[in-house]
Amino acid sequence: MIYKDFKDLKLPTLGFGGMRLPKNEATGKIDRTETAKMVDYAFQKGINYFDTAFFYHAGESEAVLGKELARYPRDTWYLADKFPGNFIEVIDGKLTMELENMGMENRVFKTLKEIFEYQLNNCGVEYFDFYMLHNVAECTYGLYTDEQLGVVDYLLEEKKAGRIKHLGMSSHGRYETIDKFLTKYDCIEFVMIQLNYLDWTLQEAEKKYEVITKHGIPVFVMEPVRGGLLAAPGEEAETMLKASRPDDTPVSWAFKFLQSLPNVQVVISGMSNSEQLKENVAIFEKNEPASESEKTVLQNVVNSMASFVPCTTCRYCCGICPQKLDIPMLIATYNEASHGVSWYIHDVLDSLPDDKKPQACTGCGSCSPLCPQDIDIADIMKKFNKLLVDSD
Repeated sequence: MIYKDFKDLKLPTLGFGGMRLPKNEATGKIDRTETAKMVDYAFQKGINYFDTAFFYHAGESEAVLGKELARYPRDTWYLADKFPGNFIEVIDGKLTMELENMGMENRVFKTLKEIFEYQLNNCGVEYFDFYMLHNVAECTYGLYTDEQLGVVDYLLEEKKAGRIKHLGMSSHGRYETIDKFLTKYDCIEFVMIQLNYLDWTLQEAEKKYEVITKHGIPVFVMEPVRGGLLAAPGEEAETMLKASRPDDTPVSWAFKFLQSLPNVQVVISGMSNSEQLKENVAIFEKNEPASESEKTVLQNVVNSMASFVPCTTCRYCCGICPQKLDIPMLIATYNEASHGVSWYIHDVLDSLPDDKKPQACTGCGSCSPLCPQDIDIADIMKKFNKLLVDSD
């Protein structure tokens, strides 16, 4: 296993994710026998970083991983968890989070402390080695920066008390939002983002990586194979990959791309069976980063998987738009939505007022003559709105 230094620790470059643990087909619950085998194999191969979150497997992930890890001495593994701010409501300045709304046993939380204590107990630990604000993004920025609620201040108190060793954040937000949050709070020690060779362009992950690196903070990676998509990227894509490296699997290409990024600290893979775990471990026993020519191959693969509106963010269109829309941001979001309207597409748009959403475009066409890329912007906004309507 390859390791990298994180402060005074040595962390494996492959981490064990708890979002897609194996399931028992009969019950739909986590297969604890298979999970135990996987945890044991991970330890044998040098993986000692485990990642979970409040609502993974409807709360079962925390409990199962905590129980399996408890079979090993506490100082031999690192547990990462996340504060579920993306599921909290603030009504009249008061916090509330109801588990029944999330498909879990009925319970209502009214304070930050209640939530944190519940997670510690659920995991069966006295402290978290790594703890994150879950999904700092456009839809949660107000909550996480609410001075009256004081989420960051509370977590810093828990860190001072030794119950959080390292405080970070995860994010599906835009790079501008990440930059703004890291500028406001200098206490964030690491940032986990969705990063893979497809989202390098599709979700502007390159810009997110650069922003985090600019702040001198290491990048932790989630969705390295985009939920399995890059394990089977399609016949055309696989033909291109095989022509360049006949003996490599599509999965190895995805991981070797990440190995080529020097500021990537840990790659969290949510593995669902022992076969996936063994394949991933074998890849991370060697440091074989993708070369520049191989990255060109990957860009060709991306082009075969998705088409992009070629906006260069010159913003010539914005000054003349009568609705004052952030057109480059909407086009970037459209590029991703055209590959599938995910929950975080809705999160991005829900953070905008109605008069700044794609449906606010009047179709006047005054912007298009100014576009150096000859983009029919009004048509893109129309297509974007249809995508959103069809996805409801």
